[in-house]
Amino acid sequence: MNNVRTVSDTKRTFYSLHTRPINTIYRRIVEELMVEMHLLSVNVDFRYNSIYALGVVTAFERFMQGYQPEREKESIFNALLQAAQEDPQRYKQDAERLQGLAKSLPATELIAWLSQTDPDVRDAELQSSLLSIANNPNFKYNRLFAIGLFSLLELSDPELVKDEKQRTEALKTIANGLHVSDDKLNKDLELYRSNLDKMAQALVVMADLLAADRKKREQRTQQSSTTFAPPTTKE
Repeated sequence: MNNVRTVSDTKRTFYSLHTRPINTIYRRIVEELMVEMHLLSVNVDFRYNSIYALGVVTAFERFMQGYQPEREKESIFNALLQAAQEDPQRYKQDAERLQGLAKSLPATELIAWLSQTDPDVRDAELQSSLLSIANNPNFKYNRLFAIGLFSLLELSDPELVKDEKQRTEALKTIANGLHVSDDKLNKDLELYRSNLDKMAQALVVMADLLAADRKKREQRTQQSSTTFAPPTTKE
């Protein structure tokens, strides 16, 4: 008997946990992330690691920027992780730990550590994960892991990731050290950055449309108040 969860099972669980409607522009983002996490969770080669967790948290935060009401974002995130049978707090804590670590390291040191050319012991869990990835020929590479790596570089040196040559060289060094495809890594991250740009543009358009609609309503209200005249009564 096959007891592997289906995408439909995961979606059903999500919408039973977060019962409020999700704004249209964000619904596809949430469902794509949900499906991606589901497919990884049922893959026999997939193993959780903190870089993947950082990728999940980063992707969610970046693509959900501007979501209203803001207070519902936490409910959506928690439901997303729980639907994938994961612990939201574990992801948040691991992501925060790596964020703090990346901010404290020069990019050169971070790249050397991530590529395992100069292993470090200041974070035993990360070092163990990197060693395991580098030595595992069946490591399940995925886009969210790539986003996690990119986020580490971005937090360590924002200017480095803006420079195409430095960014490409850094990613190639890391990919070679971890024995993952630098071609896949670069393509996934190019698409990620492109999608972030498109999302930012969509939010600007949406804000402009909402402002124009609000202005029209205000104008209609003003016109109604100036043209309205009470009915006259006959003597």
